Amino acid sequence: QVQLVESGGGLVQAGGSLRLSCAASGRTYSNYAMGWFRQAPGKEREFVATISASGGNTRYADSVKGRFTISRDNGKNTVYLQMNSLKPEDTAIYYCASTLQYGIATIMTLYDAWGQGTQVTVSS
Repeated sequence: QVQLVESGGGLVQAGGSLRLSCAASGRTYSNYAMGWFRQAPGKEREFVATISASGGNTRYADSVKGRFTISRDNGKNTVYLQMNSLKPEDTAIYYCASTLQYGIATIMTLYDAWGQGTQVTVSS
């Protein structure tokens, strides 16, 4: 069974940075694309970033492009989300997710396994 465990969330001032990590187990992790999603209070969960199985292809939501970077270390079964120039509107619970496909995936229904989420709060 796939397990995804996020860490690295917290409280940060606007303009600051955080690095989220997602440790995966229970699957041949390096075969599958991964992604990050977020859900703010009262809003639907939304796509943030995705990375292909090899790490060679990535895609970002327009709202985070140029500020966030997704990466992965297949040797450590871990995916990361480096978040810079954080804004109050980035406040949300951030979820790591795994697909059953090699290429990038921006659609939530393509993901079959999810972590429990980590809270990110950006103060103004």
